[in-house]
Amino acid sequence: MIDFLIIGGGIAGLSAGARLSAHGNVTVLEAEDALGYHTSGRSAALFERGYGPPSVVTLNEASASFLDTNGYLSPRGLMLVGGKDQHDVFQKDMAELGVQQISLADAQSRVPILNLETVGYTAISYSAFDIDTDRMLQDFARTIRRNGGSVLTRQQVNAVSKAGHWIIEASQTFEAHNLVNAAGAWVDEVAQMAGITPVGLTPCRRSIARIPAPGGLDLRDWPLMLGAGESWYAKPDAGKLLVSPCEADPTTPHDAYADDMVLAEGLARYEAMVTEPVTRVETNWAGLRSFVADGTLVLGPDPADPSFIWSAAQGGYGFQTAPAASQLVTDLATGATPQLDAASVERLKPDRLRQ
Repeated sequence: MIDFLIIGGGIAGLSAGARLSAHGNVTVLEAEDALGYHTSGRSAALFERGYGPPSVVTLNEASASFLDTNGYLSPRGLMLVGGKDQHDVFQKDMAELGVQQISLADAQSRVPILNLETVGYTAISYSAFDIDTDRMLQDFARTIRRNGGSVLTRQQVNAVSKAGHWIIEASQTFEAHNLVNAAGAWVDEVAQMAGITPVGLTPCRRSIARIPAPGGLDLRDWPLMLGAGESWYAKPDAGKLLVSPCEADPTTPHDAYADDMVLAEGLARYEAMVTEPVTRVETNWAGLRSFVADGTLVLGPDPADPSFIWSAAQGGYGFQTAPAASQLVTDLATGATPQLDAASVERLKPDRLRQ
């Protein structure tokens, strides 16, 4: 009998599995051929302490030490960029992100392609870091295996039932005392199979294009550029530039792909702020960022059945919150006193969605 069976081999499932594997036998089931195939494999891979609603920021701050100590972070920086007609939204973003306004000349010295005829405001954050997301996924999977657990791919879950314990039908039948729902955009579908009330998850598409380095420049020291109002972002990646329209278009759980028109509109918003036009898109893709109504994570045992445990609704915050989120899931699942403060715990528990 498995102590904790986890559905989902993305960052939510693997981080929770690694923590829980110190408290019992863990098996992770991933439907695809590879771990982190969907949203986790299409992440912007950025850690920014101030990014997200208050409960997410709390998780960010609680995760920072783990991410830094284990060598997952490398300096990147974040530059907020506002057009000349975006004063108010720029000021709002600057306050929420806790970034420091800098002169346009200073900004252009950091990102030479900024167009000072259209850019009106810039600010910088030094607390933004690249995350080695692939190593995080693999390290959590290794921890599970090292503690005697299993991480299995090509395990599409077809049915879930309970007869004193959970019975999960995939390529074979699994039996478990506890079921952890970390199925990303599919968590409500898993809940319905298990006879648990869904949390009202909405998967939202976000598209990304990879373009050549503008002007053939060396991008290694450039910060991530974020358009005011989160209207676009551009992030250096292996000598190329990732550009996203930052859309959050509601959709259904599926293997997401970029919307050409939305991507073109986002590239145009980026182009309006720089001097180098986009002449070629090398490749593009999309991921699903999944949210519940209040925009924050759903973590811990379900109030209707404590053996059904949620690790869901990571939105765009999965990697940067994973250390603290997985610790909270483990604390709540094992009856330990949570390391987070009580108010933050209440804002993250599934109970809040049933009131």
